[in-house]
Amino acid sequence: MDGTVLVADDDRTIRTVLTQALTRAGCKVHATSSLTTLMRWIGEGKGDVVISDVMMPDGNGLEMLPKISQDRPGLPVIVISAQNTIMTAIQAAEAEAYDYLPKPFDLPDLMKRTARALEARRRAPSSTKVEEVERPDELPLIGRTAAMQALYRLVARVMNTDLAVLIAGESGTGKSLIAKAIHDFSDRRNLPFVVATAADLQDLEGPARVLARAKGGTVLFDEISDIDIEVQARIVRMMDGPTDNLPRFMATCQTDPNQAMERGEVRQDLYYRLSGATIQVPALRERVDDIPLLVDHFLQRAEREGAPKRWLAEDALEMMRTYSWPGNVRQLENAIRRLVLTARTDEIARAEVEMVLGNQPEMEPAMGGGDAEKLSASVARHLRRYFDLHGNMLPPPGLYGRILKEVEMPLIEIALDATGGNQAKCADLLGINRNTLRKKITDLDIRVTRRRKLM
Repeated sequence: MDGTVLVADDDRTIRTVLTQALTRAGCKVHATSSLTTLMRWIGEGKGDVVISDVMMPDGNGLEMLPKISQDRPGLPVIVISAQNTIMTAIQAAEAEAYDYLPKPFDLPDLMKRTARALEARRRAPSSTKVEEVERPDELPLIGRTAAMQALYRLVARVMNTDLAVLIAGESGTGKSLIAKAIHDFSDRRNLPFVVATAADLQDLEGPARVLARAKGGTVLFDEISDIDIEVQARIVRMMDGPTDNLPRFMATCQTDPNQAMERGEVRQDLYYRLSGATIQVPALRERVDDIPLLVDHFLQRAEREGAPKRWLAEDALEMMRTYSWPGNVRQLENAIRRLVLTARTDEIARAEVEMVLGNQPEMEPAMGGGDAEKLSASVARHLRRYFDLHGNMLPPPGLYGRILKEVEMPLIEIALDATGGNQAKCADLLGINRNTLRKKITDLDIRVTRRRKLM
């Protein structure tokens, strides 16, 4: 790499690591813990690429992007942030940041993105200006897992296009929230957002009424596979109507859209019209590392609404991580609301979580009817979804180790649960040496307690 990189981060360790890595790669580096200093450097014409944190001691890095764009059109800015929410990703995209990475970031991945930014700077500087938009205080779409970060990036890419969007995912994953977020942050945000159900489209005049309400904004068809095939034909004709003042179309689907089409639940011609961009929302059990973040979010929300301040004991939180959450984020939110009201002390104990979750169903081992899905087929399905979430980009390097950890950690945790935390029995069950098991428990940071299975 050849160029000057400006690094702004209040973490001295991050500044040091980035300075060393970029210097070894052939770059000149100026690093600071102050946005004021960063902006002075930019004003002086220094730097070919900027790497900036969001939350700095003297300001917000995202709020500086319009000023940077005005002072130095085309200067690529890579935003890094520990605020791992869809809000941060969308704000970065709206402010036309060159790229966005959540913390903790993968250093080789950041280096590759920096190299691309330097090359883009040399090829085609841009002078695009940024418009300020109103933003809601928060969106309940949060997560730092790779699946959620890929989802945020995909949302940001499709936000200001006119492509139809098909949002697939299980009930309670937040499909409608994602649709609303795409609308609220798009160029159509000042126009109506209309949710059209099967009842709205039952009679022949239904589509015309929906279009009249939308006024060129956005129309969301809720659970498209639940709408009668005859009514779906009206939607096709609606989407093929005159292009003047035509709204943007989006749809949600609880089942796999392609399979729904093959089963005849969704018309083929409608499927192809709606799938201009397909967003697959991961189930909560596919991103268990986000559960502590979501729990904190819902506890803080309950406190803002007047409930007493609560927190979960470590073993209570661990129980939530091992539960299957068939109702996904919505079920988690309802469970937290109940725990906040019923907890006997400020710290919510494992026994109280067990009581709440014990009255709720877990996932059935087989998805759908027929024979249970083979483990290899299930793994292949989730891996394909993970790759699809990254769109045209490859996942960050180190995929082999991450996937092994994703499989190995729950395997050991479930085996420990099944053996009551007895490591000798667990090692025997897994067919590995006890010292090997101990090393894996340490390496994977698995908390070992005497536990019993949730019935």
